[in-house]
Amino acid sequence: MTTQTATTANALAALGHEARLDVYRLLVRAGPDGLIVGEIAAHTGLAASTLAHHLRTLVSAGLVVQERQGRETVNRADYAVMDRTLRFLSDECCKGVLPANEDAA
Repeated sequence: MTTQTATTANALAALGHEARLDVYRLLVRAGPDGLIVGEIAAHTGLAASTLAHHLRTLVSAGLVVQERQGRETVNRADYAVMDRTLRFLSDECCKGVLPANEDAA
């Protein structure tokens, strides 16, 4: 498995939970200013401990970056990672596939 395949699989696995997908889409909508945890919780209705767990998973997958600003932590979608993930999924769209016995040659 290539590094890009593993990275993409990790990102997609992180997004494979409904709550994390909701949080990530919220951060994408928020744009480059991002949101603090309290704002994310208010929009999603997730408890702080549950939200912290989901944010850790998104950060670990590289989809979200966090920046400490005073007592608050601002969460932002990493658009470069999002773009790479989507590009990986669509780069070979409609290029065709050789029969399996010709792929090995």
